[in-house]
Amino acid sequence: MLKKKTINISKIKKILIEKGFTIKKKNNFIFSNDLKSFYYTTLCSFGLILIFSLIPLSVNIKEDIKVGKSTIDNNSNINFQKVLEGKSINKDNIDEGLDIKNLFQDIFSLDEVPTDTVRLSAETINQLFKDTNYTLDSVRKTKIVKPIRLSLLPTEIKKIENTKKKKNLFIQIILPLILEENNRIKLDRKKLFTILNKNMNSDSEKKWLKSKFQQYGVINNDLSTLKVRMDIVPVSLAIAQAAKETGWGTSRFAIEGNALFGQWTWSGEGIKPAGVDPEDSNHKVMKFKVLKASVRAYQRNLNTHGSYKQFRSARANMRDNDDNLDSLLLADYLDKYAATGKEYTKIIKQIIKQNNLQDFDKVKLLPSSIKLKNII
Repeated sequence: MLKKKTINISKIKKILIEKGFTIKKKNNFIFSNDLKSFYYTTLCSFGLILIFSLIPLSVNIKEDIKVGKSTIDNNSNINFQKVLEGKSINKDNIDEGLDIKNLFQDIFSLDEVPTDTVRLSAETINQLFKDTNYTLDSVRKTKIVKPIRLSLLPTEIKKIENTKKKKNLFIQIILPLILEENNRIKLDRKKLFTILNKNMNSDSEKKWLKSKFQQYGVINNDLSTLKVRMDIVPVSLAIAQAAKETGWGTSRFAIEGNALFGQWTWSGEGIKPAGVDPEDSNHKVMKFKVLKASVRAYQRNLNTHGSYKQFRSARANMRDNDDNLDSLLLADYLDKYAATGKEYTKIIKQIIKQNNLQDFDKVKLLPSSIKLKNII
């Protein structure tokens, strides 16, 4: 639920004038910047609060690769704060006719669905994996992952002293979730290309396209942009970033709030970080009811936000060249994900290499769907 903010006409006029808009007093406001109405501008600004609440950050975590403590922040948080204050407009995500709320509607719906999930202990989860012969060694050999989907991390994971066991347990838990979300995108991508290859499209197909334009924040029904945005995030990259953000699942935000990638929120339910700067005292780390929602929010962020345009472009070039999606190369384009920039990308690549995470980039989730066959 978004918190209502008090704003008056004079404040809005002052902000718009500072931005270079020309305001004439007639029957309505006329802007020189091609915005059709004052009311639409205001609506867009408030709509952006939904996007603002889903921008990732990293929290202070001691990494096992000895990079020391550092505060990782998403620069795009600052960009969106400027938008909300009327200081800038991110045209990569805003245009006439775009309902910003729909950008994350399916993510919100995951948290709206009542769940009867139970938090299992680490011992129970390990026994479950053992009983089903679900091991990372077998996954590396067979390239097949058992469809064991857990919604919550075990609280005992932070007490596991053996680093390898802790890492393995974390990967085993989130791997099926990442694969499931990637499969969902693959099916959408397959349907998109099927529609594009037809001379005539049905009303239901047109309706589906419209919903995807909204979901991926694509303006002016730009099909080329939709094709670039509607794509997966390599499994190894997602695991590495989740590991970095949560300290391999041991952070308070991951255990209490299912936050694998650390979204911030200034309005809404969240977890208050300890020892934050007084100037940032209003922000919280967004909570999710299930881990799956956090994974989807992370993917949607990389696939829609302007800060990751180069990431999407590099991924599209790999597609055009019929190359595999290389997480080590793509990681270089996530320097805006964190305040430490290039240093952050180095850490992510180190995690991928040291833990052989690229072994999981070609694995499939059982039961395999016929629809997923021959999908890049």
